[in-house]
Amino acid sequence: MSIPDAALPPSRGKEVLVEFPQDELIAKWEEFFEEMGYLSRIIAVADRYPESRSLEASFLDLNRFDTDMAIYLLRHPLNVLMAGEEAIRRLVPPGEEAPQIHLRINGLPRDRRVQIRDLRAKHLGQYISVEGLVRKSTEVRPKVVGALFQCLRCGTIIKEEQDGQTFREPLECYEEQGGCKRSASATKFKLLTETSLYLDTQKIEVQESPEGLRGGEEPQRLSAYVEDDLTGRITPGQRVILNGVLRSVQRGRPGQRSTLFDIFVDVNSVEMERVEFEEIEVTEEDAHRIREIGLSPDIFRLITASIAPSIYGMHVEKEALALQLFGGVAKVMPDGRRIRGDIHLILVGDPGTGKSELLSYMIRLSPRGIYATGKAASAAGLTAAAVRDEFGEGRWTLEAGALVLADLGLAAIDEIEKMNPQDRSAIHEAMEQQRISVAKAGITAVLQSRCAILAAANPKFGRFDEHKYISEQIDLPPALLSRFDIIFSIIDRPQTDRDRELAEHILKGHKVGEIRRRREAGFAVEEATVLEEPFTPHFDPDFFRKYVAYAKRIYPVMTDEAMEIIEKKYLEIRKTGEAAGSSVPITPRQLEAIIRLSEAGARLRLSEAVGAEDAERAVRIVEYWMGKVAGEEGRFDIDIIQTGISQSQREQIISIRDIINELAGPEGVADYEDIVRIAQERGIPPAKVDAWLKRWAQEGEIYSPAKNKYKLVERL
Repeated sequence: MSIPDAALPPSRGKEVLVEFPQDELIAKWEEFFEEMGYLSRIIAVADRYPESRSLEASFLDLNRFDTDMAIYLLRHPLNVLMAGEEAIRRLVPPGEEAPQIHLRINGLPRDRRVQIRDLRAKHLGQYISVEGLVRKSTEVRPKVVGALFQCLRCGTIIKEEQDGQTFREPLECYEEQGGCKRSASATKFKLLTETSLYLDTQKIEVQESPEGLRGGEEPQRLSAYVEDDLTGRITPGQRVILNGVLRSVQRGRPGQRSTLFDIFVDVNSVEMERVEFEEIEVTEEDAHRIREIGLSPDIFRLITASIAPSIYGMHVEKEALALQLFGGVAKVMPDGRRIRGDIHLILVGDPGTGKSELLSYMIRLSPRGIYATGKAASAAGLTAAAVRDEFGEGRWTLEAGALVLADLGLAAIDEIEKMNPQDRSAIHEAMEQQRISVAKAGITAVLQSRCAILAAANPKFGRFDEHKYISEQIDLPPALLSRFDIIFSIIDRPQTDRDRELAEHILKGHKVGEIRRRREAGFAVEEATVLEEPFTPHFDPDFFRKYVAYAKRIYPVMTDEAMEIIEKKYLEIRKTGEAAGSSVPITPRQLEAIIRLSEAGARLRLSEAVGAEDAERAVRIVEYWMGKVAGEEGRFDIDIIQTGISQSQREQIISIRDIINELAGPEGVADYEDIVRIAQERGIPPAKVDAWLKRWAQEGEIYSPAKNKYKLVERL
């Protein structure tokens, strides 16, 4: 429900239609608490005081009770909130200690939220609601609110209320507090730090959510202060709605005051994100259309047709990318262990195949996406940085990195192989445990990074060689590579028919672009609807994001049929590795990948159950990529990914090293011709022997004291 247009606050400079004296406001609040059923909540808070010190009231309840009072709150928040807290004090049952309970108003309608970049002078002093991503937070520190001073002339203790950010001393020894009436210049005051009244306070900085920005805009930031029981609950990376009063503070030092003012929010209440992608508004009309489309038997083709239609082909890759957007279900087991639901995917392949274009397109489609490129990304930029600046008054503060900002969304890392190896190791924990542990500058914290990672990498030598293992061609350690659920190799190989279709697609694409450009410039152009159709996504990106946001709120459960299909396929592949000396074809990591892809398929169909078709699709995608990058002689060997060496390679290494040791003996060296001859007798071709000898010589594993003579290097 939202406030009717007629009831919205009038523009600045005009008087509010209805004024409320303070006594009337207190009476109104008492009536509101009784009528709207808040009395039991007040008593419950008072019983738990001081552990519980806040009463949360809904703005919509207040609007239903009295619209004029709701408007008055928006325009004169301090008066209304003070009256509300006084009403609570009167309603609290009498006890030994009078509880100081805060009134916190939340649940402002979406049309009352103000974008950080849209905050203006007219909002100063008003009750506003801003939405954003927590970028930094300071430690919780006490702030004096009721300072007690002792007059050094007469010894009287007087109280000076503190408001705002500037510390205020008494102007005189106040007579009404039993003082001697001497002015501040005629006496001195000593601050009684132990007996003064303090309140916990914390400063945070929020920035606009990245998904709400238009192309290339820098997200704007806003400082906010939270107090008392709201402190210590907010960490960098969280998405929050802050409700409070917009205040201003003058720039410059005393004596050099500026006419410019900085703004900040004095936070009254904080709302955390309750459902995924809450910031994306899915209206009832949108939800009805989404449910209708989800029932279509052709939904998979329609979704895939909405992913980068201008990039030719890559049907299986686009299908997997679509499933990555929807993701599996994150689970917390009874023993407390968390199993991630996000699907990690990496594209490895030749230059010019559209990898970077796919990444940037996926970020535009994701309801929440962050893009980073390997060469320009550091560990601190991806995870979290400890910064020391004026924000924390010279103290160290934590600043969230890209993976934390992409929490519950998608993080795209282009050219991941160009990252510094030390920086790249910071991603390991974020991928599997989906959290980032920070121990920097005396700050220890754990930040959430529950995001899917979409990465792209180029082969070491420019082009992908199908005859070499992926681990030899990409400068990524097997420990990182094995954490990806899906590894696609994208190979650009000349093929007459495919090349013709690709060339036609690119040429038509350029023609469509030229026609659109002429149309925008106001020239008469031929009708190009038929030409444009293959390049137009079936669902426009705005609707696509809403579809994903809606689907992510569904938590499908596996059917027995789907479980049976997945189990049967897993055991079937494992069975091929049972023979003596065989490789390990598949591990539980790939089994979990199949489960996640199945759950994503059910979500894509808006289904509450993971069916047989979802399981079969997931198995097909995993078999497709494993056949291309983790296969050898028609069999799967996951060691190619997980250790960088296949089972057959491992056997060759052991065999050739044994031959060199046998021929060389304790003192001598092995002759090249003898090594090749014995290796051939044991089934290892000369080309493989040459390759291993060359590689070991480069790595310092063997040395050659004379031409064609070899000896293994002994490690101490």
